[in-house]
Amino acid sequence: MAIVRVAEDVESGGVVVGAGGGGGAVVEVTEPLLRQSRGEENNKAAESKIPDEEAGCGDANGAGGSLRMVLLSTAVAICGSFEFGTCVGYSAPTQSGIVDDVRLSIPEVCNCNMNTFAIFGSILTIGAMIGAVTSGRLADFLGRKMTMRISAIICIFGWLSIHLAKSAIMLYFGRILLGFSTGVLSYVVPVFIAEIAPKNLRGGLATSNQLLICSGSSATYIIGALVGWRNLVLVGLVPCVLLLAGLFFIPESPRWLANVGREKEFHTALQNLRGESADISEEAIEIKVGVGLMVFQQLGGINGVGFYASYIFTSAGFSGKLGTILIGIIQV
Repeated sequence: MAIVRVAEDVESGGVVVGAGGGGGAVVEVTEPLLRQSRGEENNKAAESKIPDEEAGCGDANGAGGSLRMVLLSTAVAICGSFEFGTCVGYSAPTQSGIVDDVRLSIPEVCNCNMNTFAIFGSILTIGAMIGAVTSGRLADFLGRKMTMRISAIICIFGWLSIHLAKSAIMLYFGRILLGFSTGVLSYVVPVFIAEIAPKNLRGGLATSNQLLICSGSSATYIIGALVGWRNLVLVGLVPCVLLLAGLFFIPESPRWLANVGREKEFHTALQNLRGESADISEEAIEIKVGVGLMVFQQLGGINGVGFYASYIFTSAGFSGKLGTILIGIIQV
């Protein structure tokens, strides 16, 4: 009985068929089996790689688009920071010009004269205190963008009042308007930047607020040494105009929108900031949880405990002073 021998030469692609001990005929095949299987695997890998690359390009474009919107929003907001700096630095280089033109005095000792440059310089702080006290309420009630818009408009009226001033009263009025605006901007600008920035950029973008405050002050010092005090007003008007115009092209703070229950606008603003292809579901949940915690904290009555801590401890038979000290330590 003949024994049929089949030998497969995988590398050469030939199949040898023959009887035991005898020579066999070589039958050609189209392609080695091993190479064929490897080729199929490579083709599948190449085909699967194309959609992955396309998806990667989409993600990159989305990230670039979102980064551009975040940077644009930050650039618009820090116009308010620059405005803050110009208001603070305005009085230093303009002292001699204002004193000569409006005939303000510079008393060496305290007196009751109301026409003094000292009042012009210090009244900014009074306006800033008023603005700082009301800034939180305004930003929470009107929104971050609207609050910045109102502050910019008030700043414009303040600068125009100073530019057109013929008396000390006009100067003081314009200066206190500038103070109020800077007090509001000092709060709402860093809050807005922190609320729109992604986690990995939040720290760096937030520092731009202080950088632009110093830049505005420095610009006023330098330019004020070259131009008159009325013309120096333009340095303060330019960032106000840029802020007003730029606010039309940037989204509202998503966190504020979530806080006031405007769900559709909240998702639209967040998607605009993160990119069209970005998945915002996780961050949206985090924002809503954070808002819920803030509401729960207020409903928990912790402020009432803080207001009457001494009385509560005394009523419980404990030392009121020691109790308030312990609360202060624990809070830290």
